[in-house]
Amino acid sequence: MALRVAIAANADRHARDLSPVVEDIRAGGATSLRAIAAELNGRGMLTRRGGRWHVSTVMNLLNRLGLREAACASPG
Repeated sequence: MALRVAIAANADRHARDLSPVVEDIRAGGATSLRAIAAELNGRGMLTRRGGRWHVSTVMNLLNRLGLREAACASPG
């Protein structure tokens, strides 16, 4: 159980660290999950595990930041 808590804490910390980047991306007009993933990849940002961003990983990130509904409601 302690390992699960540690993993979740690391993921939460990574999400908080990326929060300003996500805000900047969204302010620049990229609001869909796919557009945010493309922008994160274009900026060379890595997922917590060191991978590339996909729709599902952006969705998980936005869920951790409490921003998921806003991304789903956007058309682009």
